[in-house]
Parts: sequence; structure tokens; C-alpha cells
Amino acid sequence: MDTVQPRRLLLVAACALIDGDGRILLAQRPEGKSMAGLWEFPGGKVETGETPEETLIRELEEELGIRTKVACLAPLTFASHAYEDFHLLMPLYVCRRYEGVPQGREGQALKWVRAKALRDYPMPPADEPLIPYLMDLL
Repeated sequence: MDTVQPRRLLLVAACALIDGDGRILLAQRPEGKSMAGLWEFPGGKVETGETPEETLIRELEEELGIRTKVACLAPLTFASHAYEDFHLLMPLYVCRRYEGVPQGREGQALKWVRAKALRDYPMPPADEPLIPYLMDLL
């Protein structure tokens, strides 16, 4: 029987932002961050006292300069992934309604990608299992 080492649980909310053409926004992790250069769905760590939806509203404004509402965020699926020093639990929401034009406000590159092309972009291990759900949706 394997002995499991205790790891802290990290709750991160992610968003598949979808434009009018059915493309999904990916953000590239900037230099200096862990997993720099990999492409991911926008979002961030759920802070104490926040719901995942509140986290996404805050993070989308901070990272991309866009505004959305809880009613515009639809839960799609989640990822549960064991990294070496923590376990990531990441609900993925879909958002088709938002105000503003996404811009990389934290030095990250952005790219609108068709669902069938998502596998062409190297992603963190926790993001990869989410791709089939987006392919089915779109």
C-alpha cells in the first residue's frame, strides 16, 4: 500500500472565455512565473472568503481588463491534479458574455484558439484534461 504524503490543497478557478466566433482565449504564463511559457485558461487562486465565481470576476478584470457577472459564468467541469508539493482543484467555467476587449495586463501573451487546436499549445498538466470537454462543447 502506498503512503500518501500530505499536501496542501490549492483551489484555483479557471475560465474558458469564448468569443463570438467560438474561439477560446489562452494566456501564456510570463517569464518569472512557475511553468513560464505554458498556455493556460485565465483565472487564479480562490482567496479566503471568495467563491470561485467571485475569483473569476476579480481575476478577469485584473489580468485581462474585462468585466463579467456571476450569471455569465457557467460551470463546465473541473480538474484535480497532484503536483509535487500541492494538490490542485480547479473548476472550469465557460463565459461567453463579458464587457471589454481582453488585454494581457500582466505581461502575458494572449491567443484566441479553436477548440480542436488547443492541443497545439503546451499547457500545465492540470489544464490538459479539460480540453476534451471544450471540444465537445464547441
